Amino acid sequence: MKRTVTTLSDGRELIYFDPDDRADRSVLDQRALHRVESRPELRYDRALDEWVIVAAHRQSRTFQPAAADCPLCPSQPGRPTEIPAGAYEVVVFENRFAALGAPEDPAAPGDAQRRPGVGRCEVVCFSDRHDASFAQLSPERVELVVEAWVDRTQELATLPGVEQVFCFENRGKDIGVTLEHPHGQIYAYPFVTPRTRRMLSAARRHEQRTGRNLADDTLAAELDEEVRVIHRGEHWTAFVPFAARWPYEVHLYPNRRVPDLAALPGPARTEFALAYTDVLSRFDALFGVPAPYISAVHQAPRVARDVLGLHIEIFTSRRDTTKLKYLAGSEAAMEAFANDVAPEAAAERLRASTPRR
Repeated sequence: MKRTVTTLSDGRELIYFDPDDRADRSVLDQRALHRVESRPELRYDRALDEWVIVAAHRQSRTFQPAAADCPLCPSQPGRPTEIPAGAYEVVVFENRFAALGAPEDPAAPGDAQRRPGVGRCEVVCFSDRHDASFAQLSPERVELVVEAWVDRTQELATLPGVEQVFCFENRGKDIGVTLEHPHGQIYAYPFVTPRTRRMLSAARRHEQRTGRNLADDTLAAELDEEVRVIHRGEHWTAFVPFAARWPYEVHLYPNRRVPDLAALPGPARTEFALAYTDVLSRFDALFGVPAPYISAVHQAPRVARDVLGLHIEIFTSRRDTTKLKYLAGSEAAMEAFANDVAPEAAAERLRASTPRR
């Protein structure tokens, strides 16, 4: 893999990831951009014991432009974009409208209620084709994306104040994406996220009760029952969780627990490309149209590498071909989910759906 680091005209970092040394990445950003003025901050919600990110500058971010104006497509003569090259494989760059970032004054004091929104947000472009999708990527391209995730996870985890690195993809207008181009994001948080804290608390309680690891026991239980398993390989297993919150939700676990992507051995990274795209293809085949989904790569934060394990959670907001699952009163206000589809039925339908490649 070749890694080429450059900067955009406003000083943001951009990194090309290529499978070999043949690509010329010397083209510079010809735009005259000014850095977006941002002062993200964290505010403490005492009622829930959680930090909330406030980033008002994001209101002006690019919102669903026409394909001809996509800022993630390669630059062409007369139409410069966020990626200066005329073609690319995988690209990562600092988000222009980041929810977290370097504070203007690193020495600025914080307090128990409010502090600077230190961290970093990056965009990951999976392909230079505007009409592509992750499910359509070749195994080799998926492996390159994984290498980019690993690279960024390792580097971002070393930044001062960062406690957790989160790679994810939002796909489809129904999910709320602002750009249609196939891409994901990476957030480097200055705190452990609320969901991860809850998972960590549950894992520690389980360990105290049983002496065993919760992730290991979860995978073992699904393999033992088999009814919700939709993919089983030498290194990865995909299943609909026993208590799925979404009508169609799949968790992808490595068969040998590791804390994060960087800890995956080579064969597991290779098999991931097939297992992951298989799951995404089944989501599309299930409805006969591209499925809106969120894919979340859960990696152990700095404080829990021996307790939490790497896994990927994928869910779609679609509950039927023409129906969406909306988070209304019970789910949005009280976080008490009511699932419209039994997890066993969802698994059966996903197994029966034929992935399109």
